[in-house]
Amino acid sequence: MKTTSVMIVGVGGQGSLLASRLLGTVLTDEGYDVKVSEVHGMSQRGGSVVTYVRFGEKVYSPIVTEGECDYIISFEKLEAARYAGCLRKGGKIIVNTQQIDPMPVITGAAEYPENILETLKADGFDIDDFDALTPALEAGSAKAVNIVLMGHFAKFSSIAKDKWLAAMQKVINPKFMEMNTIAFNKGFGE
Repeated sequence: MKTTSVMIVGVGGQGSLLASRLLGTVLTDEGYDVKVSEVHGMSQRGGSVVTYVRFGEKVYSPIVTEGECDYIISFEKLEAARYAGCLRKGGKIIVNTQQIDPMPVITGAAEYPENILETLKADGFDIDDFDALTPALEAGSAKAVNIVLMGHFAKFSSIAKDKWLAAMQKVINPKFMEMNTIAFNKGFGE
């Protein structure tokens, strides 16, 4: 069995670490050998955060090297561009179309790049872009963007939806489960 590599990328505070725990849990429950590595960067100040999740029959390292990643799940457009070089030929980038200005843009030292997704598509990347913020708000909180994205990613996995929902029960606080179930279903397309 081939090892599959996933990168979850975003900005500190978006819930990428919870998303990686959910992915790791559902994969472990399915019997895969799973390795997860988190790189926080300046996450507490809204900086870039990346989590590597690799799974297969036997996985020896959690780190994804350039050109090796099968899926990039990006919580924000600029982060998709930042890590696009890690994608293997034939890989897919799932990206929330939300724009979150990094500190250099906020301070006026830089400008947010225009047409990021169009440029990536023109460069031949397989981009599945959609607004994950609106369904998260419809579910009850902007913080549910992470679960909307995981619901969307679940459509590309071979794991049944009910297994994802069971894994959510293990990693999500019960008082937020109803909202996150709605968010997952919206991401899944229901």
